[in-house]
Amino acid sequence: MALALRPGRPDDAEECGRICFAAFDGIARAHGYPSDMPGVEQATEMFRTVLAHPGYYTVVAEDDGRVVGSNCLDERSPVAGVGPITVDPSAQNAGAGRLLMREVMRRAAERGAPGIRLVQSGYHRRSFALYAGLGFTFRETLACLQGPPVGGAVPGYEVRAATAADLGACDRLCRRVHGVDRGGALADAVRAGTARVTEHGGRITGYATGLSFFDHAVGETTEDVRALIASVPSFGGPGILVPARDSALLGWCLERGLRVVQLMSLMTIGLYNEPAGAYLPSISY
Repeated sequence: MALALRPGRPDDAEECGRICFAAFDGIARAHGYPSDMPGVEQATEMFRTVLAHPGYYTVVAEDDGRVVGSNCLDERSPVAGVGPITVDPSAQNAGAGRLLMREVMRRAAERGAPGIRLVQSGYHRRSFALYAGLGFTFRETLACLQGPPVGGAVPGYEVRAATAADLGACDRLCRRVHGVDRGGALADAVRAGTARVTEHGGRITGYATGLSFFDHAVGETTEDVRALIASVPSFGGPGILVPARDSALLGWCLERGLRVVQLMSLMTIGLYNEPAGAYLPSISY
Protein backbone atom coordinates (compact mmCIF):
# COMPACT_ATOMS: atom_id res chain seq x y z
CA MET A 1 0.00 0.00 0.00
CA ALA A 2 1.15 3.54 -0.81
CA LEU A 3 -0.26 5.34 2.20
CA ALA A 4 -0.49 9.11 2.47
CA LEU A 5 -1.66 11.19 5.41
CA ARG A 6 -3.61 14.44 5.40
CA PRO A 7 -5.67 16.45 7.90
CA GLY A 8 -9.27 15.39 8.30
CA ARG A 9 -12.02 17.51 6.76
CA PRO A 10 -15.73 17.86 7.59
CA ASP A 11 -16.64 16.05 4.37
CA ASP A 12 -14.73 12.97 5.63
CA ALA A 13 -17.34 12.30 8.30
CA GLU A 14 -19.41 9.78 6.36
CA GLU A 15 -16.49 7.65 5.16
CA CYS A 16 -14.65 7.84 8.49
CA GLY A 17 -17.87 6.88 10.28
CA ARG A 18 -18.37 3.88 8.01
CA ILE A 19 -14.81 2.69 8.55
CA CYS A 20 -15.02 3.31 12.30
CA PHE A 21 -18.11 1.16 12.70
CA ALA A 22 -16.80 -1.59 10.41
CA ALA A 23 -13.47 -1.75 12.25
CA PHE A 24 -14.86 -1.78 15.79
CA ASP A 25 -17.76 -4.08 14.95
CA GLY A 26 -15.51 -6.53 13.12
CA ILE A 27 -12.89 -6.90 15.83
CA ALA A 28 -15.50 -7.08 18.60
CA ARG A 29 -17.52 -9.78 16.83
CA ALA A 30 -14.36 -11.76 16.14
CA HIS A 31 -13.76 -11.93 19.91
CA GLY A 32 -17.39 -12.42 20.93
CA TYR A 33 -17.97 -8.91 22.31
CA PRO A 34 -20.54 -6.24 21.47
CA SER A 35 -19.31 -3.37 19.30
CA ASP A 36 -18.21 -0.13 20.98
CA MET A 37 -20.12 1.66 18.19
CA PRO A 38 -23.85 0.87 17.96
CA GLY A 39 -24.12 1.74 14.26
CA VAL A 40 -22.80 3.63 11.27
CA GLU A 41 -25.08 6.59 11.94
CA GLN A 42 -23.76 7.13 15.45
CA ALA A 43 -20.14 6.79 14.32
CA THR A 44 -20.72 9.26 11.50
CA GLU A 45 -22.33 11.76 13.85
CA MET A 46 -19.37 11.46 16.22
CA PHE A 47 -17.01 12.29 13.36
CA ARG A 48 -19.15 15.25 12.29
CA THR A 49 -18.69 16.65 15.78
CA VAL A 50 -14.97 15.90 16.06
CA LEU A 51 -14.05 17.10 12.57
CA ALA A 52 -15.79 20.43 13.18
CA HIS A 53 -14.35 20.97 16.68
CA PRO A 54 -11.21 23.15 16.97
CA GLY A 55 -10.12 21.19 20.04
CA TYR A 56 -9.48 18.01 18.05
CA TYR A 57 -6.75 17.15 15.58
CA THR A 58 -7.82 14.53 13.04
CA VAL A 59 -5.63 12.78 10.51
CA VAL A 60 -6.83 10.62 7.61
CA ALA A 61 -4.88 7.86 5.82
CA GLU A 62 -5.43 7.42 2.10
CA ASP A 63 -4.37 4.68 -0.31
CA ASP A 64 -4.35 6.02 -3.87
CA GLY A 65 -6.89 8.66 -2.89
CA ARG A 66 -9.19 6.25 -1.02
CA VAL A 67 -9.72 6.84 2.70
CA VAL A 68 -8.61 3.72 4.59
CA GLY A 69 -8.38 4.99 8.18
CA SER A 70 -8.22 7.88 10.60
CA ASN A 71 -7.03 8.89 14.04
CA CYS A 72 -8.07 11.68 16.41
CA LEU A 73 -6.24 13.58 19.12
CA ASP A 74 -8.25 15.35 21.82
CA GLU A 75 -6.33 18.57 22.47
CA ARG A 76 -8.89 20.27 24.71
CA SER A 77 -6.76 19.76 27.82
CA PRO A 78 -3.00 19.79 28.59
CA VAL A 79 -2.70 16.00 28.33
CA ALA A 80 -3.84 14.74 24.93
CA GLY A 81 -6.20 11.81 24.43
CA VAL A 82 -5.93 9.44 21.45
CA GLY A 83 -8.84 7.97 19.54
CA PRO A 84 -10.78 6.67 17.96
CA ILE A 85 -8.12 5.19 15.69
CA THR A 86 -9.66 2.99 13.02
CA VAL A 87 -8.49 1.25 9.86
CA ASP A 88 -10.75 -0.21 7.17
CA PRO A 89 -10.85 -4.02 7.58
CA SER A 90 -9.69 -4.35 3.96
CA ALA A 91 -6.55 -2.35 4.75
CA GLN A 92 -5.60 -3.72 8.15
CA ASN A 93 -2.21 -5.29 8.98
CA ALA A 94 -0.44 -3.15 6.36
CA GLY A 95 1.04 -0.47 8.62
CA ALA A 96 -1.74 2.13 8.53
CA GLY A 97 -2.41 1.96 12.27
CA ARG A 98 1.24 2.54 13.18
CA LEU A 99 1.46 5.43 10.71
CA LEU A 100 -1.67 7.06 12.14
CA MET A 101 -0.37 6.66 15.69
CA ARG A 102 3.02 8.14 14.87
CA GLU A 103 1.31 11.16 13.34
CA VAL A 104 -0.73 12.04 16.44
CA MET A 105 2.35 11.44 18.60
CA ARG A 106 4.27 13.84 16.36
CA ARG A 107 1.46 16.36 16.66
CA ALA A 108 1.42 16.11 20.47
CA ALA A 109 5.19 16.59 20.63
CA GLU A 110 5.00 19.56 18.27
CA ARG A 111 2.44 21.22 20.52
CA GLY A 112 4.46 20.47 23.65
CA ALA A 113 1.81 18.26 25.28
CA PRO A 114 3.28 16.91 28.55
CA GLY A 115 1.59 13.55 28.05
CA ILE A 116 -0.65 11.36 25.89
CA ARG A 117 -3.21 8.81 27.04
CA LEU A 118 -5.45 6.21 25.46
CA VAL A 119 -7.77 3.38 26.45
CA GLN A 120 -7.41 0.04 24.68
CA SER A 121 -9.80 -2.95 24.49
CA GLY A 122 -8.26 -5.77 26.51
CA TYR A 123 -9.25 -8.47 24.03
CA HIS A 124 -7.46 -6.75 21.11
CA ARG A 125 -3.95 -8.11 21.50
CA ARG A 126 -2.57 -6.52 18.32
CA SER A 127 -3.49 -2.99 19.34
CA PHE A 128 -1.97 -3.53 22.79
CA ALA A 129 1.25 -4.68 21.12
CA LEU A 130 1.18 -1.69 18.78
CA TYR A 131 0.84 0.84 21.59
CA ALA A 132 3.39 -0.88 23.83
CA GLY A 133 5.82 -1.01 20.91
CA LEU A 134 5.37 2.73 20.38
CA GLY A 135 6.37 3.41 23.99
CA PHE A 136 3.03 3.54 25.82
CA THR A 137 3.10 2.28 29.41
CA PHE A 138 0.27 0.18 30.83
CA ARG A 139 -1.19 1.93 33.88
CA GLU A 140 -4.28 0.04 34.98
CA THR A 141 -7.20 -2.17 34.04
CA LEU A 142 -10.61 -0.59 33.59
CA ALA A 143 -13.92 -2.43 33.86
CA CYS A 144 -16.54 -1.26 31.38
CA LEU A 145 -19.87 -1.54 33.22
CA GLN A 146 -23.39 -1.36 31.86
CA GLY A 147 -26.79 -2.10 33.33
CA PRO A 148 -29.89 -0.62 34.95
CA PRO A 149 -29.75 2.78 36.67
CA VAL A 150 -28.48 2.54 40.23
CA GLY A 151 -30.92 5.12 41.60
CA GLY A 152 -31.11 6.36 45.15
CA ALA A 153 -28.68 8.78 46.74
CA VAL A 154 -25.51 8.80 48.83
CA PRO A 155 -26.27 10.39 52.22
CA GLY A 156 -24.57 13.75 52.66
CA TYR A 157 -23.79 14.17 48.96
CA GLU A 158 -25.95 16.30 46.70
CA VAL A 159 -25.76 16.21 42.91
CA ARG A 160 -26.87 19.05 40.66
CA ALA A 161 -26.31 20.29 37.11
CA ALA A 162 -22.96 21.99 36.59
CA THR A 163 -22.79 25.62 35.48
CA ALA A 164 -20.09 27.83 34.02
CA ALA A 165 -19.53 29.24 37.51
CA ASP A 166 -18.37 25.78 38.65
CA LEU A 167 -15.58 25.43 36.09
CA GLY A 168 -12.80 26.87 38.26
CA ALA A 169 -13.59 24.67 41.25
CA CYS A 170 -13.89 21.57 39.06
CA ASP A 171 -10.57 22.25 37.33
CA ARG A 172 -8.85 22.69 40.69
CA LEU A 173 -10.34 19.40 41.86
CA CYS A 174 -9.12 17.59 38.73
CA ARG A 175 -5.62 19.01 39.23
CA ARG A 176 -5.59 17.73 42.82
CA VAL A 177 -6.59 14.24 41.70
CA HIS A 178 -4.69 13.90 38.39
CA GLY A 179 -2.11 16.71 38.38
CA VAL A 180 -3.74 18.26 35.30
CA ASP A 181 -7.21 19.55 34.51
CA ARG A 182 -9.59 18.57 31.72
CA GLY A 183 -11.18 21.98 31.48
CA GLY A 184 -11.85 21.88 27.75
CA ALA A 185 -13.93 18.71 27.92
CA LEU A 186 -15.73 19.98 31.01
CA ALA A 187 -16.60 23.33 29.43
CA ASP A 188 -18.03 21.51 26.40
CA ALA A 189 -20.15 19.32 28.69
CA VAL A 190 -21.46 22.33 30.62
CA ARG A 191 -22.53 23.94 27.34
CA ALA A 192 -24.17 20.68 26.25
CA GLY A 193 -26.02 20.38 29.55
CA THR A 194 -24.61 16.94 30.47
CA ALA A 195 -22.19 17.95 33.25
CA ARG A 196 -23.04 17.62 36.93
CA VAL A 197 -21.30 18.20 40.23
CA THR A 198 -21.33 16.61 43.67
CA GLU A 199 -21.48 18.91 46.70
CA HIS A 200 -20.46 17.76 50.17
CA GLY A 201 -19.97 19.95 53.20
CA GLY A 202 -21.01 23.02 51.23
CA ARG A 203 -18.41 22.71 48.48
CA ILE A 204 -17.84 20.90 45.18
CA THR A 205 -16.10 17.57 45.78
CA GLY A 206 -16.79 15.80 42.48
CA TYR A 207 -17.93 16.34 38.92
CA ALA A 208 -18.78 14.38 35.78
CA THR A 209 -18.99 15.51 32.18
CA GLY A 210 -21.64 12.81 31.88
CA LEU A 211 -21.94 9.13 32.74
CA SER A 212 -21.05 7.35 29.54
CA PHE A 213 -18.27 5.73 27.53
CA PHE A 214 -17.19 9.14 26.22
CA ASP A 215 -17.36 11.04 29.52
CA HIS A 216 -15.12 11.28 32.58
CA ALA A 217 -15.67 11.92 36.28
CA VAL A 218 -13.45 13.02 39.18
CA GLY A 219 -14.06 12.96 42.93
CA GLU A 220 -12.17 13.52 46.14
CA THR A 221 -13.50 10.18 47.39
CA THR A 222 -15.33 7.12 46.13
CA GLU A 223 -18.53 8.49 47.70
CA ASP A 224 -18.40 11.52 45.39
CA VAL A 225 -18.31 9.30 42.32
CA ARG A 226 -20.95 6.97 43.73
CA ALA A 227 -23.29 9.94 44.10
CA LEU A 228 -22.71 10.91 40.48
CA ILE A 229 -23.37 7.36 39.26
CA ALA A 230 -26.55 7.12 41.34
CA SER A 231 -27.87 10.40 39.94
CA VAL A 232 -28.37 9.40 36.30
CA PRO A 233 -31.24 7.48 34.65
CA SER A 234 -28.94 5.55 32.28
CA PHE A 235 -25.35 5.03 31.19
CA GLY A 236 -24.53 6.07 27.63
CA GLY A 237 -22.99 3.83 24.99
CA PRO A 238 -21.25 0.64 26.14
CA GLY A 239 -21.24 2.00 29.71
CA ILE A 240 -18.95 3.63 32.26
CA LEU A 241 -15.28 2.84 32.86
CA VAL A 242 -14.41 1.99 36.46
CA PRO A 243 -10.78 1.42 37.53
CA ALA A 244 -10.62 -2.24 38.59
CA ARG A 245 -8.29 -1.39 41.47
CA ASP A 246 -11.05 0.70 43.08
CA SER A 247 -12.58 -2.36 44.70
CA ALA A 248 -15.01 -0.36 46.83
CA LEU A 249 -16.51 1.45 43.84
CA LEU A 250 -16.46 -1.59 41.56
CA GLY A 251 -18.09 -3.80 44.18
CA TRP A 252 -20.75 -1.17 44.90
CA CYS A 253 -21.63 -1.01 41.19
CA LEU A 254 -21.81 -4.79 40.84
CA GLU A 255 -24.01 -5.13 43.92
CA ARG A 256 -26.47 -2.73 42.28
CA GLY A 257 -26.89 -4.70 39.09
CA LEU A 258 -24.20 -3.35 36.79
CA ARG A 259 -22.24 -5.99 34.90
CA VAL A 260 -18.80 -6.11 33.31
CA VAL A 261 -19.03 -5.76 29.53
CA GLN A 262 -15.29 -5.92 28.91
CA LEU A 263 -11.93 -5.12 30.47
CA MET A 264 -9.83 -2.32 29.01
CA SER A 265 -6.31 -0.95 29.49
CA LEU A 266 -5.34 2.63 30.32
CA MET A 267 -1.97 3.40 28.68
CA THR A 268 0.14 6.57 28.74
CA ILE A 269 3.24 8.31 27.46
CA GLY A 270 4.81 11.21 29.31
CA LEU A 271 3.27 12.93 32.31
CA TYR A 272 1.26 10.62 34.54
CA ASN A 273 0.42 10.97 38.23
CA GLU A 274 -1.11 8.21 40.29
CA PRO A 275 -4.66 9.46 40.95
CA ALA A 276 -5.05 11.01 44.41
CA GLY A 277 -8.79 10.38 44.57
CA ALA A 278 -11.57 8.58 42.74
CA TYR A 279 -12.24 8.85 39.03
CA LEU A 280 -13.88 7.41 35.94
CA PRO A 281 -11.91 7.86 32.69
CA SER A 282 -13.48 8.34 29.27
CA ILE A 283 -12.65 6.10 26.33
CA SER A 284 -9.99 8.61 25.24
CA TYR A 285 -8.57 8.73 28.82
